[in-house]
Amino acid sequence: MEPKLSVGDTLSRTFSIYRDQAGVLLPVAFWLFLLVAIAELLAGDNELSLFMVSLVFGVAITFLYQGVVVALVKDVQDGRRDHSVGELMRLVLPVLFPLIGAGVLVGISVGIGLLLLVAPGLFLLTIWAVTAPVIVIERRGVFDALGRSRQLVRGNGWPVLGVILVALLIGVVVAILLAVAADAIADGEIVGAVFSTLAATVTAPIEGLVASILYFRLLELQSDSSASAAAPEPPVAS
Repeated sequence: MEPKLSVGDTLSRTFSIYRDQAGVLLPVAFWLFLLVAIAELLAGDNELSLFMVSLVFGVAITFLYQGVVVALVKDVQDGRRDHSVGELMRLVLPVLFPLIGAGVLVGISVGIGLLLLVAPGLFLLTIWAVTAPVIVIERRGVFDALGRSRQLVRGNGWPVLGVILVALLIGVVVAILLAVAADAIADGEIVGAVFSTLAATVTAPIEGLVASILYFRLLELQSDSSASAAAPEPPVAS
C-alpha cells in the first residue's frame, strides 16, 4: 500500500514552523502589507490608472511574500534558518513573474470553477496546491509547475484538500475577528487599513506554509513509494 498524507501531521508541522519562525514571518508580512494598505488608501476613489497601479502592486507583494515563505521553509528543512530576509527575497525575485502568472491563473480558474459547480473549483485548488513551491524550489515555468503540482498531489487528493480547507477556515475566522474588532474600536479608512494589515500579517504566512509543507511531504511520500516499488521481492521459502 502506498503511504498517504496525514492531515493532522501536515497542519501540526505548518503551525510548528509558524511558531518557530514568527519573528521573521510576521514582521516581514506586516511591513509588506502595510505598504499595500497605504497604496490602497492613496488610490482611494481616484482615477482608474492609480487604482490599477495599486492593484498590481498588491498582487506583486502578495506573491513575493508567498515566495519568501516557501524559501524560508526550504531553508529550515535542516532544522535551522541560514538565510536572512534579504537573501530569501533575492532567491524569490528571479521567479516572481512566474509566481504571479501561476497565482493569477490558478485564482481565476478556481474562482470560475467554484462559481459554476463548486466541485471543479475544489478539484483545481487541490491539484494545483503546491504550484508555488514547485516554481520557487524547482525553478519551473508556469505550465510546467502546474503539471508538476498535479503529479505530486496524485493519490493524496482528499488529504491535500482537507489541509487546504482547514487552513482556509482558520484564516477566514481570524480575518473576521479582526474585522469585528476594527468596527468595535472605531470607524474610518485609517483604522480599517491598520486592521486589514494586521489580518494579512497573521493569515498570509498560513497559505505559504501549508503549500510548502505539502510540497515537501508529498515529495517525501513519492520518494518512499518509488523506493518501495524498486525494492526486490523477498525470497519465497521452499
